[in-house]
Amino acid sequence: MTDPMTVAAPIAVIDIGSNSVRLVVYEALSRAPTPIFNEKALCGLGREVLSTGRLAQDAIDKALSALRRFRALCDAMKVETLYALATAASRDAANGPAFIAECEAICRTQIEILTGRREAELAALGVISGIHEPDGIAGDLGGGSLELVDVRAERVADEGITLPLGSLALQDRSSRSMRKAEKIVRDAMEGAPVLKKMAGRTFFAVGGTWRALARLHMFQQGYPLHVMHGYTIPAKEALAFARMVHRGDVEQLGNIEAVSVARRPLLAYGALVLENLVRHGRPAQVVISALGVREGLLYSLLDETQQKEDPLLLAAQEFNLLRSRSPLHQEELVAWTDRLFASSPTLEESAEERRVRHAACLLADVSWRAHPDYRAEQSLNMIAHAAFAGVDHASRIAVALPVYFRHVGLTPEEPVPSILALMTPGMMDRARILGAAMRVAYSLSAAMTGILPSISLEVRGETLVLTVPQRLSDLVNERVQGRMRQLARLIGRESVIGTA
Repeated sequence: MTDPMTVAAPIAVIDIGSNSVRLVVYEALSRAPTPIFNEKALCGLGREVLSTGRLAQDAIDKALSALRRFRALCDAMKVETLYALATAASRDAANGPAFIAECEAICRTQIEILTGRREAELAALGVISGIHEPDGIAGDLGGGSLELVDVRAERVADEGITLPLGSLALQDRSSRSMRKAEKIVRDAMEGAPVLKKMAGRTFFAVGGTWRALARLHMFQQGYPLHVMHGYTIPAKEALAFARMVHRGDVEQLGNIEAVSVARRPLLAYGALVLENLVRHGRPAQVVISALGVREGLLYSLLDETQQKEDPLLLAAQEFNLLRSRSPLHQEELVAWTDRLFASSPTLEESAEERRVRHAACLLADVSWRAHPDYRAEQSLNMIAHAAFAGVDHASRIAVALPVYFRHVGLTPEEPVPSILALMTPGMMDRARILGAAMRVAYSLSAAMTGILPSISLEVRGETLVLTVPQRLSDLVNERVQGRMRQLARLIGRESVIGTA
């Protein structure tokens, strides 16, 4: 695995889209890229391209002003590598080449004007970089176009297609008539063969308009975890919600204040496209991907070995190095629990459960500087709300919960956090077992290295056996004994402590 603390210069991507112009500066080129700055300007470059064939001058002025600021910010942040991309509006407009020339002069870098195929590829790579083993159709809805492409695990399964159904383009072509827009979308969907590959799989929604729609849905549902990446809506629910949004008065929708005023005029068009995609494609669910073209570009720059790294574990390793008392101890905790979980068929785990456990172990000490009364709460919030990729919402909580139990105890008196509603009973059981194992480990090691590798914890038949070398026997006291009994009860065993 790449050393997450290797010193590297920030890397930036400017995305000149049909609706917004955005700068994202990342800490470094990595399989788990961490944004250190993110800003967009809603310029509406694609607002009139289909009807006039040109970029509107006021939109050009806004975009160039934003780019001057972005270039100055890159200079201030000592960005050494800047990539710039332009999408449908700049590609299709008659005055697009002159606009791009001005942009390149300001940005002091060459701008890649993405073809529809290239845009679909990068959007798919963004989904691959951010979703663990994706299987479905990635759909990137911009202001000017919609890209659809098949993704399977770590590969882009086809070249994808581009449809002129971006929110601004649809608004323009329909002359703001929803009835005309409905016909335009229906006609475009009829000849889209990629939709036949969506049935029963996942539709991965990429793009700001769909994120705004999902945010509105999230708030209307009272969903307890306000993390957009990985937010999942069952297909039937997505269909009903999209129909409601596109047919109603957006400003009268409940919780509409969750969506920025600038985004609201395009919500109905994004909802119309989503409704038709779900109706024609018949996916099992819609999953929001906050990673798209920009992250897909970064992923494409990695070598094959880096691309195969696990972004969740890489990010957890970074947190460990930055915030733990003894980062090596957390690595030892991973190996120590490996031996415990391998010792009994009753603790057998799937590949996903194993990576969740490893991430939790790496993150087990990240809140040690907090006041003891708040370590559990801070751990839960920090991990559950971290900008992790490669993990769905339930697994995100499954990573955080053992650390929560490690601090608060296995019979907490505090009110149950609302986000625990996302956990299944089986996931709760595994979190409690791992949390109990952590409590034994920290009682013995005090988070210091070199102790856990000398101590054995394993299931032997009907007993859970802790074996401590004679030289460390003074570490065993009533606290350790009590925590061993708790762990043993959770797995239906008797606790035994011995020396060697």
